[in-house]
Amino acid sequence: MRYSLPILGLVFVFSLGCNRDKSSSQGGAAQEVRIGYFANVTHAQAVLGVSGGSFEKAVGPAKLSTKVFNAGPSLIEALFAGEIDIGYVGPGPVLNAHAKGRGEKIRVIAGAAANGVLIVARKDSGINSLADLAGKRVATPQLGNTQDISAKHYLMHELKQKDVNNVLAVANTEQATLMKQKEIDAAWTPEPWGSRLIIEGQGKLLGEEKDLWPNKRFSLTLVVTTPEFLAKHPDMVEKFLVAHLRLTRWLNAQPQNWATPLDQALKQLTGKALPAGVVADSMRHVQFTEEPLEETLSTMNQWAYDLKLINSPNMGPGLVDTTILKKLQAQSATQPQASDH
Repeated sequence: MRYSLPILGLVFVFSLGCNRDKSSSQGGAAQEVRIGYFANVTHAQAVLGVSGGSFEKAVGPAKLSTKVFNAGPSLIEALFAGEIDIGYVGPGPVLNAHAKGRGEKIRVIAGAAANGVLIVARKDSGINSLADLAGKRVATPQLGNTQDISAKHYLMHELKQKDVNNVLAVANTEQATLMKQKEIDAAWTPEPWGSRLIIEGQGKLLGEEKDLWPNKRFSLTLVVTTPEFLAKHPDMVEKFLVAHLRLTRWLNAQPQNWATPLDQALKQLTGKALPAGVVADSMRHVQFTEEPLEETLSTMNQWAYDLKLINSPNMGPGLVDTTILKKLQAQSATQPQASDH
């Protein structure tokens, strides 16, 4: 189902470019634009932009192609393989990609979402607090993804587990079934999947991950591209970020107004409707932000190093490039705001 995004006096422009295999055409214009993202509330800008048709119109006459992933590591593989041009992904896989690529393979160009991760226990698991997670079977979306790193860090450093063999990689869409079958005891999962477990009656809320962070805020979704794409197509990155910022600000201004179209879009992507109220409830847990929150990256880099996922506790330079983002923010600060009507 498609819906019309409101016109605020500024037309969405989403012209991302593409990899070296598909970037050549008359005048150097892209023939195809590829974007990767997840079917999550925490990727709302991508979900709404694609489903609403705004991105398709903006990249024309180039073809818009999209690919939906379950979690970050597989999206990063696609980015490295030249299968997508720009992606929405969490800090954990970004840091791993930065380390493996020796600082030459990935760039963070903006933030997208903060917080939005719930820790949910099976109702009859006997787990009543986060401390009770020790030794229990805890599901995370994918090995090495952002929730996987956070859960393992908490178990090892806060609950003093010697290993994290009890943390199991389970796709978000499969967690409710496995919880019902008592194959998992808890899930450390992004929205809307945490709220789904609760509303469907399988789980009970133990806490939100944000409450484990000193300032109650951490980056969950980042916007990334490759250094090659950024260098070849800065104008396209700028047009993309104009659209991304506008969506982010709409979501922040009136999040509940976007619950229904987001719900419909997620149904399209997953092939199954979420229970009534799940998306609306999820929106309460997510903070949409254009800032990458670099302090999250430095903290999670240390965690990934502790878990032996990367070889150095030093993140090094070059990962974050918000030059274009800051330019657009400066421009918007000096321009009158567009009307909502």
